[in-house]
Amino acid sequence: MSPFEGLQKPLKPAEFAENQLLEAILDNTYGPGETLPAERLLAGTLGVTRPTLREALQRLAREGWVTIIHGRPTRVNDYLCSGGLGVLNTLSRFNDCLSPDMIAHLLEARTLIFPGVAQKAAVTDSKAILAYLDIPIALDVDTKLFALHDWGLQMLMVEITANPVLKMMFNDFAPVYHRLGQLYFTKKKAREMSLEYYGALGVVIREKVGAVHGLVQKTMVRSQRFWKEI
Repeated sequence: MSPFEGLQKPLKPAEFAENQLLEAILDNTYGPGETLPAERLLAGTLGVTRPTLREALQRLAREGWVTIIHGRPTRVNDYLCSGGLGVLNTLSRFNDCLSPDMIAHLLEARTLIFPGVAQKAAVTDSKAILAYLDIPIALDVDTKLFALHDWGLQMLMVEITANPVLKMMFNDFAPVYHRLGQLYFTKKKAREMSLEYYGALGVVIREKVGAVHGLVQKTMVRSQRFWKEI
């Protein structure tokens, strides 16, 4: 069976070809360092024309997924080592293809970055964060709404930093977070830990704003551990 079977064709053929190639790369049908089939064969497998395939490959090359050298087979890159924000954005769109290891890496990256974001935001505009923390959220609220509320707090802090690079990074993380968050918050313990965190964050911001970094870091490490359990 072809690795491209069973997918619905989007309106634009180049996007269709690009999506199928991405899925084949992400599921390791074509792994890092391997070459793609010859253009004529690959176009036939995908069911698109050769010009359409070339357009799709050019898109992938611009983002760092493949390397195209005229007269040679197209080679798949080690996108985890050489990719940038574009690759992260694509990974978020294909979050169903993310491995448990990649999810763990994403959560670890957030843990390494976000405490600094929270610290800067708390110093810059504590009133806005406290106003958000005053919005009531119940333990038994709908899981999706709880996840949206939690992500809203994080994105408010990112906005307050006024750093466009951070905004782009967390925008790319959003689709993955919403998927994982809805699963995470199905657990009562996860919601309890978050409510405890919201309360503690409010106290720290009011009484000792310099301790925000430590509190957020400790909370995220604890959340990572719980995620591994579930």
